[in-house]
Amino acid sequence: LGNKTLLRASSSQSSGSSSTSSPLKTLAPIAQQSDSDSFYQIEEIVKKSRFIGIAVPATSWDDAKIILEQVRKDHPKSRHVAFGFVSSSTAAAPSADDVNNSDSQNNEDTVVGTERASDDGEPTGTAGQPILNAIKSEELSDTLCMVVRYSGGIKLGAGGLIRAYGSAARGVLRSAPTVIHIPTVRLRLVINTQYSGSVYALAARF
Repeated sequence: LGNKTLLRASSSQSSGSSSTSSPLKTLAPIAQQSDSDSFYQIEEIVKKSRFIGIAVPATSWDDAKIILEQVRKDHPKSRHVAFGFVSSSTAAAPSADDVNNSDSQNNEDTVVGTERASDDGEPTGTAGQPILNAIKSEELSDTLCMVVRYSGGIKLGAGGLIRAYGSAARGVLRSAPTVIHIPTVRLRLVINTQYSGSVYALAARF
């Protein structure tokens, strides 16, 4: 290139990168020590019903489905496993078999861009949507949040279910550490060699 220098620079201020133009807030990766450390988890009791909030980072719907299947296997006697999922990536609309919910006759899946939710047999809008709202209110992405319910035999009503599922979801999401991902920027420059030091110094500031 004679008196010209080809510079390649990349800039990132987080442990991950994204193709989006704005920062992403996600759950921090889990340092797994054992099977019990696979998820962030809390538990709340509401009128004898157990609501177990579970949250885990998930960047794709395929990853989320695997996690959902595992949680359902871990809680075979639970009454419901409702969930909300938000991803920064785009995905095709789910098929009828996307969510394994064979025990439910009233499953409702919600797809809004990269947002998905399921009531898993609870009355429509009383479980999945409150969980999804909790994820969005915490401004999280690439996140799967599930709430496992073991019924205590006392009916909670629609309002009670919305509050219980939303509370369990918010509780686990707020208890989990988060990471801010700044999108990576890549530059390819051809400049005079005499200016290479200045360009590197400028790039280091970002």
